[in-house]
Amino acid sequence: MRISLVHLLLVAVLTACACDRKPSTPPAKTTASGSPDEVASARPSATGPLSEEEFKAMHQLRTDAPPPLTGAMIDLAGSRAYLSLPKDASGPRPGIVVIHEWWGLNDHIKHWTDRLAGLGWAALAVDLYGGKVATNPDDAMSYMKGLDEAGSAQVMSAALEFLASDPRIKATRRAVIGWCFGGGWSLKTALTHPELDAAILYYGRLESDPARLAAIKAEVLGIFGNRDQGIPPADVDAFDAGLTKAGVRHAIVRYDADHAFANPSNPKYDQKAAGDAWEHVKALLGRTAK
Repeated sequence: MRISLVHLLLVAVLTACACDRKPSTPPAKTTASGSPDEVASARPSATGPLSEEEFKAMHQLRTDAPPPLTGAMIDLAGSRAYLSLPKDASGPRPGIVVIHEWWGLNDHIKHWTDRLAGLGWAALAVDLYGGKVATNPDDAMSYMKGLDEAGSAQVMSAALEFLASDPRIKATRRAVIGWCFGGGWSLKTALTHPELDAAILYYGRLESDPARLAAIKAEVLGIFGNRDQGIPPADVDAFDAGLTKAGVRHAIVRYDADHAFANPSNPKYDQKAAGDAWEHVKALLGRTAK
């Protein structure tokens, strides 16, 4: 199974196809408005418009092992994180915080972190569940709903600081990336950390209020599936319109795909869409690194 998965991942990285919609890239950005408290108070329910059972039904997890990992676990703000560095690990170099799905910091997310390190970025995958990793939807739901919001925000701040201060990294350019639960946290971090240069979210919870979105200084890349019932196309439209009105540089790409289509450990993995989305991620990170 491992050989098959490696093959799929390599093909996905090389695959690029036209997406359903061209990215929109307004040139200007406006100054911030909307405090972190206001952002937190507007947080949607954990499962959005779906019931818990409907939301859990969207998520499955295969047991295939990812390719061998190349990073290492480190201590971070009273928690643990997975750090993957490029082979020539000397700063300064760009750094990216990687935010796990609702399953927690499992080996599949660590593999994503290694992929990002392969692009020349120091990649740090945070653990917002305090060491807990779910292998079934019931546990994942429990961990997500029991999240310590304030503690998680502190972990995110510590991760960004680590990337800037660690002598192997000394990042002057920083980004965040996340999927589903992590996609929502990627956006939330961009709303509260104007020092960010790029924010990438795969099918995460969205904000549509231009007054709040104007707080974002980073360039945003949003990646979505048109068959996603948890983040439906109408919500993506509102997010796109809000970013445009707020003057935030951004691109929205969509695919005829389901929720979690970019996760090779999910049965709904769509290799073609995931490959094209990865090309957009690489393009943004390439621009940001310069």
